[in-house]
Amino acid sequence: MKILVPLKRTADPDNANKVKVSPDGSRVTTDGMEPKLNPFDEYAVEAALRLTENGKVRIAGDSLTVCTFAPKEASQTLRQALAMGADNALLYVTDDAQLDGDLVARALAKVVGDTKPDLVLLGKQAVDGDSNQVGQLLAEYLQWPSATFAMSLDLAQDKKTLVVGREVDGGVVRLRLTLPAVVTVDLRIVGPRAVTNHVTPASFTYGDTARFAPLPAIIKAKTKPLAEAPLASLGVDLGLKSRYTAYALPAARKAGVKVKDVQELVQRLRTEAKVL
Repeated sequence: MKILVPLKRTADPDNANKVKVSPDGSRVTTDGMEPKLNPFDEYAVEAALRLTENGKVRIAGDSLTVCTFAPKEASQTLRQALAMGADNALLYVTDDAQLDGDLVARALAKVVGDTKPDLVLLGKQAVDGDSNQVGQLLAEYLQWPSATFAMSLDLAQDKKTLVVGREVDGGVVRLRLTLPAVVTVDLRIVGPRAVTNHVTPASFTYGDTARFAPLPAIIKAKTKPLAEAPLASLGVDLGLKSRYTAYALPAARKAGVKVKDVQELVQRLRTEAKVL
């Protein structure tokens, strides 16, 4: 079983209040914010590890590769995934501003062609752009079956099919995919029993979040293979299909109005807000 997990480096989502729009409105600034692994991609790494181990030890013959398209500094983000347990990493060097969802998907299709994974696991979206495009576009370019917003994964014992649980308004929809396939994961994928592979004992229970890499694993990660190459080496058209031309903060909200009773509230909703 070979799994590929694409990653993205984002500004620290825990300090989103520090995100600013430049005075000329030409860009979003994240000055002073620490770059971190996109949380949904971190959950994808965790899900991939759970699929390829028996609870504690990697299943013989299974492997996990992580990759990203980013500046060279993103090697630290890849090292984090290697410390978690990934086997090797691929860094295709480019500028973040020279990417859009379609280009990332087309580049990933080339990476898939080179690495030939059985499964591509991605976070459902990146917490900076929130475009939620790459997984769907990648599946279309590959012509592979896909499922999005996965909350559970159940890998068949023969590793030929994968049952994906998707939380929807009416409950949970379960889809059986024939591998190879593309799956994007949601927050619940790191639930204690969200991922099963018919190898890990049923009595084994994972934590309810992505694993923390101990110091020995962090040190070992420095020796794991991390290959670097320019994005252009994949031979894809580097043209963008979408560009952001300007940014603006949302209009400030007006202060709320207190009312003395329900009668006044209804009257204001009718005459002022005109919603009744």
